[in-house]
Amino acid sequence: MDIPTFDDVLAAQDRIGPHVHRTPVLTNGQLGDLAGASLFFKCENFQKVGAFKARGACNAVFSLTDEEAKRGVATHSSGNHGQAIAYAAGRRGIHSTIVMPKTAAKPKFDGVRGYGGEVVTCPPGTRSREEAVAAVLERTGANFIHPFDDAHVIAGQGTCGLELLQDAGHLDAIVAPVGGGGLISGTCLAASGFSPATKVYAAEPEQADDACRSKRAGHIVEDDAPQTIADGLKASLKPLTFHFVANHVSEVLTVSEKEIVDAMRLVWERMKIVIEPSSAVAVAAVLKNRELFAGQRVGIILTGGNVDLDRLPWAG
Repeated sequence: MDIPTFDDVLAAQDRIGPHVHRTPVLTNGQLGDLAGASLFFKCENFQKVGAFKARGACNAVFSLTDEEAKRGVATHSSGNHGQAIAYAAGRRGIHSTIVMPKTAAKPKFDGVRGYGGEVVTCPPGTRSREEAVAAVLERTGANFIHPFDDAHVIAGQGTCGLELLQDAGHLDAIVAPVGGGGLISGTCLAASGFSPATKVYAAEPEQADDACRSKRAGHIVEDDAPQTIADGLKASLKPLTFHFVANHVSEVLTVSEKEIVDAMRLVWERMKIVIEPSSAVAVAAVLKNRELFAGQRVGIILTGGNVDLDRLPWAG
């Protein structure tokens, strides 16, 4: 395994700087009171493509040699990583093909196409995605950029946690959602190199709790197509990301579907910003585990804001 290091995160920060936003860190007294802690929200909903995925995608795409880049890139994604790869490829002037499940949110399809990506649809489920992207690679010869089990992607995602630590000052803990584990792995790298005393917690839907079960079992436990409103967190860990979850994540905290929706609505109402359900998982985990974070300075990564406004979870 090519395990990235903190130096890779620092290199990624320099490499992707011209292509991504340094997103703001916001606070909110009302949410802090509810949590009994000082909360610092890293707002990747304001990132390019509306999600943190722009970081890892840009680092991976701009790490390709000129010869490699001529072949273009391909990936599979429920939406945010796909948009990010299409965006990064567009910035580099190369072709991108994105395999997406038919059930992905319409704004994410529109986003990929809007950034110039070619969309190939497949049935939902990890196996279906992997089979479809294998066919694309056979047809095009493109460079495959895995959504999370990739050292360049993980190092790029690590820049999010690094900025949070640089801008918020000392944090006792950082809480980030976990699906395939690219963000949480990068966050572990950032914390270990910049603030070793900061604990990293992963937050996960109860209905897609394979990371929690994997950490408990000591090996990867896969769910092929879990059903959760947090559509960005349906992927299972891979060997590289499991390494970080097993060795560097303090605990995986799970939340119910209702807790996710309630947290999402709370952020919309109290902070006046748009976040998607996957982002709300981390907020819900902090609110649910008040005793764990009481009196602490806690960073929460709001991973994205790509929401289908015609399918809001609280709409009748």
